[in-house]
Amino acid sequence: MSPKVRSFVQGAARHVSAHLLFAAVLLGAVAVRVIAARGYPALLWAGDSYGYLDSAVKFRPHIGRPSGYGIFLWTLKPFHDVGIVVGAQAALGVAAGTMVYALVWRHARAAWPRWIWLPGLPATAAAVPVLYDGNLIQSEHMMLADSLFTFLVVAVVTVVLWNPRLTWWTGPLAGTLTAFAALTRLAGLPLLILVVLAMLLRWSGWRRTLGAVALAGVTFAVPFLAYMNWFDDHHGSFAVTKGSNVWMYGRVMAFADCAKIKPPPDLAVMCPKPDGDPRISPTFRSMWTSDSPFNQIPGGIYGHQGNEMAGRFSDLAVERQFGDYLDVVVRDTRRAFDTGREPYPTPWTEENLRFPRGEQWSDEQWLLASQYGGDTARPRVIEPHASWIRDYQERFHTAGPALAALLAVGLVGILIRLRPRSRWGGSILLPWSTASAMLVIPAATADFDYRYLAPAVPLSCLAAVLTFIPNRRKAPEEPAAEPAVIEEPHSVST
Repeated sequence: MSPKVRSFVQGAARHVSAHLLFAAVLLGAVAVRVIAARGYPALLWAGDSYGYLDSAVKFRPHIGRPSGYGIFLWTLKPFHDVGIVVGAQAALGVAAGTMVYALVWRHARAAWPRWIWLPGLPATAAAVPVLYDGNLIQSEHMMLADSLFTFLVVAVVTVVLWNPRLTWWTGPLAGTLTAFAALTRLAGLPLLILVVLAMLLRWSGWRRTLGAVALAGVTFAVPFLAYMNWFDDHHGSFAVTKGSNVWMYGRVMAFADCAKIKPPPDLAVMCPKPDGDPRISPTFRSMWTSDSPFNQIPGGIYGHQGNEMAGRFSDLAVERQFGDYLDVVVRDTRRAFDTGREPYPTPWTEENLRFPRGEQWSDEQWLLASQYGGDTARPRVIEPHASWIRDYQERFHTAGPALAALLAVGLVGILIRLRPRSRWGGSILLPWSTASAMLVIPAATADFDYRYLAPAVPLSCLAAVLTFIPNRRKAPEEPAAEPAVIEEPHSVST
């Protein structure tokens, strides 16, 4: 074997051995997902599932929420097998964990270039909660946007933080992924602001930085405007949804007091009804039950009149009860850090976020699902694998106090780097601020739901572990090879 080949083989072996720990962890994460798929071969349903699947089957935007997930389902429709969707969403979960590992490993390798084994330890520690969280694995089995949205948000953060200096592809790729995230769930829309801020803080010269920001804006706008045009073709409105105000209306119903708001007569119908079922949150009751005022408004909850009235009432409620609004936002944000889960916003909503012991469908659900996946779409619970994964979810998940601790560690990391030399928080600021935004935005604009916690888990893990890795401005690279010693040829006398 030549010296060059031997050197290449030895170097490759060192790099492979550096990732052996993560490889074992990754194999275990795949095994858990195989058990979950054996126990639950089909997708699980929740309240929003019908709308997403209808969007996929008929290839049209949903009238009340962005349909990025519906488009994702549509791309897999030709397989006519729901098991393919289960596998694809599981792959997204594994990919999110792998991106967390890769990003931490690069930062650690740059900080400790002489220690080939060391970077894998914090990187694997950051990825384990993402790969093994039972609630995240359960979300991968839901016909909901959570697994796709989580993957996209983690991908955006990974792209922006991959290199210490911005590259030609950072801006366009980050902008495109951010647009896809926002079109999957509107909570991803403010992510564009955080991405632009992160790129500005990673200043790489006027031309490169402003070019990256401009390209991020353009590549965000193109798919977003294309979606709005598609929505206009189907629903006659150049928008993302026709329910832009109804979610905020539901939010203010948690505190609205018409004695303080004093709405005009035409908005009196929007005032909260007397207390109903105490198991149901005021937000849910005001939007989705028989007590909803939208039942009395032409066009219903997604009609133009209802949306306009919801917007005016919400504006008055926030303006005249601003302190009450802030109290509700803080209260519902804190729910994310509780020790256990309460049945909120309804008992069945929270129950949908657990692997079920059984599942029943209505005829309407079956008629739609059969168009997508035939018999593969029929819900099945196969023992003993189903009971194994149910027990696993109960035992292994990121509890509220653990999530709070991760965010607290990340905040400490930001504070100790809050200076220009460390780029005002360094690489910790983007994942920490994004995780925090994913918790606060639903509490501020809609209502708390435990499934909205999914993106915060990988991002808070990322921020917490990066706290313990020193900042390095240079990109991670291999140590320079020793220069070869070139011997001069001996002269030959004649």
